[in-house]
This record gives sequence, C-alpha cells and structure tokens, in this order.
Amino acid sequence: MNIIKDIINASIAVKQQVLLDEKLLKTIAEVTEMVTGVFRNGNKVLFCGNGGSAADAQHLAAEFSGRFYIDRDALPAEALHTNTSYLTAVANDYSYDVIYSRLIKGLGNKGDVLIGLSTSGNSKNIVLAFEQAKAKGMITVGFTGATGGKMKGLSDYLINVPSTDTPRIQESHILLGHIICQLVEEKYFSN
Repeated sequence: MNIIKDIINASIAVKQQVLLDEKLLKTIAEVTEMVTGVFRNGNKVLFCGNGGSAADAQHLAAEFSGRFYIDRDALPAEALHTNTSYLTAVANDYSYDVIYSRLIKGLGNKGDVLIGLSTSGNSKNIVLAFEQAKAKGMITVGFTGATGGKMKGLSDYLINVPSTDTPRIQESHILLGHIICQLVEEKYFSN
C-alpha cells in the first residue's frame, strides 16, 4: 500500500513543481494563444511521439479533431504515426529515424505547428522532424523532461516538465496538453 501512495505522491510532487514554475505556465499560455491563432489562420497542428508519448500525441490530436468539452466542429489536427502502412514501409525501406521528417516534408506547410513529445528531448526521429519543420517555416512545440535535450534548441516553445522520471513526465504532458486543448477550444469557439 505504501508503494502506491509513494507513486501518487511522486506524481503530485512533479505537478506541484509545474504549478510553481511561472516561466513554464507562461509558455503554456503562449502556446494556447499561438495554437488558437494557427487554427484561425486555417493552418493545422501535427503531433508526433514514440511509445507512450505517441499514445499521448494521438490522444491530444483527437481532443482537437474530435472534441474536448464543447460539441463543435473538428479542428485540423493529426498524429503522424497513425498510418501503420506508411510507418512500416519507411522504417523498413529507409530508417525509423526519418518516419516523421518525411511526413513533415510532404504534409507540413508554413504556419502549421508541429508538437513533439519526447521525455528525453533526444528522440532522433522527432529531432529530425523539428529540423524539417523549421526549414518549412512551421512552429515547433517541444514537450520534454527537465533538460529539453536536443529538442530545446529546435523548439519555438519548450514545455519541459521539471523531472527526469519518464512516467511522471508523461503524466504531466497529458495534464498540460489537456489544459492547452481546453483553453484553445474555449478561445476558438467563444465567438
């Protein structure tokens, strides 16, 4: 029973650190405004991640393209890893490292947003996707752990959860992603 309480307390402790991090909270507010503007301009938001972060990326994309709280029209958002035929072909024929950068080259447009989730900030396929997104004039948002890793220098907005513990980082990523989805939905559909 104590181990269960310890894990819950560890998750709460990370979220309390987030709550006290004024710079991080300001970044979340800025990302909310930016994504709302991107949707208003007719652009889209693309997500990518690996493993549990891929699941979180897909979850957050669905909050925009489906609905969050409001019964409303879909917003143009998609997770880049949902086409398994593409993923397996490109990973087999080229490299797993380029699965996202190839899609960004083909689907990304200037003014679109790429949101990458990587607890280390060093996932090569996401780093390469961010490089391609920057080359295309896209806006990059990195969801990482404490250091930001290699994604730090490639992120226009860095949401770096103050932890090095992968599960606790991912739990905060979904919390912060939900906050952004809720606020964007409220702002975009408030008129």
